Amino acid sequence: MLTRSTILRKSAMTTLAQTKEIFRSADAVCFDVDSTVIREEGIDQLAKFCGVGDAVTEMTRKAMGGSMSFKTALTERLCIIRCSREQVNKLITDHPPQLTPGIKELVARLQHDGVKVFLISGGFRCIVEHVASQLGIPLHHVYANRLKFYFNGEYAGFDETQPTAESGGKGKVISMLKEKYGFQKVVMIGDGATDMEACPPANAFIGFGGNVVRPQVKERCSWYVTSFGELLKELDKI
Repeated sequence: MLTRSTILRKSAMTTLAQTKEIFRSADAVCFDVDSTVIREEGIDQLAKFCGVGDAVTEMTRKAMGGSMSFKTALTERLCIIRCSREQVNKLITDHPPQLTPGIKELVARLQHDGVKVFLISGGFRCIVEHVASQLGIPLHHVYANRLKFYFNGEYAGFDETQPTAESGGKGKVISMLKEKYGFQKVVMIGDGATDMEACPPANAFIGFGGNVVRPQVKERCSWYVTSFGELLKELDKI
């Protein structure tokens, strides 16, 4: 039986042709980071680095599949990891995030065409800022979670006031961007359920499976790509 929310969501979904047209004429493109812009899940890499990789990876899978609330999954994973400031800094130095092939070219093309590019991540700002710098994305275009540390550098939790700490947070960020900048067409690109849920308020969603395929995302979105080259080709049609 279809619920009212399901019917509304179905009516709001765009066709493949509509999604491509919106992408070609977008004011802004928002990218998820983990398993989209970069090849891995940042929180899984941090867990592995801190010696608790297996326990956290399984919880990440559940969170990305939408079977538990994002905030619950984030809280429980961080309670297992309990990383220090020193460990986070060492992770970035020793194992910097690996960019997904084609993302540099795509971001450069979008920016050349006057499209504003944002990173909206359920990961950690300290890691996402490093990614943004590699891509030439202004740091004020980064929305991500903030880790908190005590004065001695030990883990003290995370900033629960950030919209990205909640389920539906990416949609809240996009609504805020539309209000702040007056964007008419915003596209969200990502691999997970939290990305797909951001449309609406995003005008279109593009599922990305170049690093990991989430079946529930692939089945439900109108445009699913496995490389950023497919998106670059679409921009060539302008």
